[in-house]
Amino acid sequence: MRKTSSRLLALLSLLQVRPGWSGDDLAERLEVTVRTVRRDIDRLRALGYPVATDRGPGGGYRLRPGSQMPPLLFDDEQAIAVAVALQSTVQPAIAEDADRALATLRNVLPPRLRQRIDTLRITTVRPPEPGAMPARALDPLTALSTAIRRREELRLDYTPHQGAAPQRRRVEPHHLVAWRTHWHLLAWDLDRDDWRAFRTDRITPRTPTGPRFDVRQVPGGDVSAFVTSRFRGSDDTDAAWPCQGEAILDLPASAVVPHTADGLVEPLGPTRCRVITGSWSWTALAAGLGRFDANLHVIGPPALREACAALARRYAAAATEPDRPDVPDE
Repeated sequence: MRKTSSRLLALLSLLQVRPGWSGDDLAERLEVTVRTVRRDIDRLRALGYPVATDRGPGGGYRLRPGSQMPPLLFDDEQAIAVAVALQSTVQPAIAEDADRALATLRNVLPPRLRQRIDTLRITTVRPPEPGAMPARALDPLTALSTAIRRREELRLDYTPHQGAAPQRRRVEPHHLVAWRTHWHLLAWDLDRDDWRAFRTDRITPRTPTGPRFDVRQVPGGDVSAFVTSRFRGSDDTDAAWPCQGEAILDLPASAVVPHTADGLVEPLGPTRCRVITGSWSWTALAAGLGRFDANLHVIGPPALREACAALARRYAAAATEPDRPDVPDE
């Protein structure tokens, strides 16, 4: 039979991964009696864990919210995922707390996990959205981060899009970047003599790695500004969108932020927000603001109002067209 301390950790782990357990199920998983489970539940409560007992035929045990933060128990992959998330924060209001939380987590990890976390060095341009990095992506990220830390050239196979044949590339890896829904490797492409951003889910690293290289500075020295400009299709890190406008949406800011790319969203109460954003054309900007299912109030400039009016006329005409427009015979 396991020692009491080991059994308590195993019991806590089970309670954390499922909303409820019957006493019989816990006893079977822990290979103890139901009476032992009851005693261990009491021990967890004495340690501050808020374990609730549900009575009745479908009853059992579950962790419930408590008044204080109890110690948590993570498996290996959960610990790595938490470390990546803490490194990925770009919110100034919580950056210091995230750093302290990462240091706390790192100090209690075994050396093998601490080394994996220390290897992961991520530059976050934008917080990754839910589902951006599946668990299976941790190993490629670790391999790429190791090459970045060691300043070693990488040989890799890269698939530019689905269905395309893999391309052999030689690169100097410099940064892992979180952008929207994917991770990217920012690297100097040795064959093309230019900077490139490669989606990590399309990379297959080849071994062994190549010789060491001297670190290059991205143009302008700011990784975030450089990557943002590259994804806009510009090499000017100071370039702004040619068309910028301001509007108010009758939606909470939390519903707008995930869909505004690099725009600015300012809460104006629980149900309204101000949006300042840009695009390559006034029509595209008006269409982007119009995709929200909410009332739109354009603050300016006049060109944005004119683009909204032009789109309104087009949509109104489309709504009154016959079911099937006349199409010339081929």
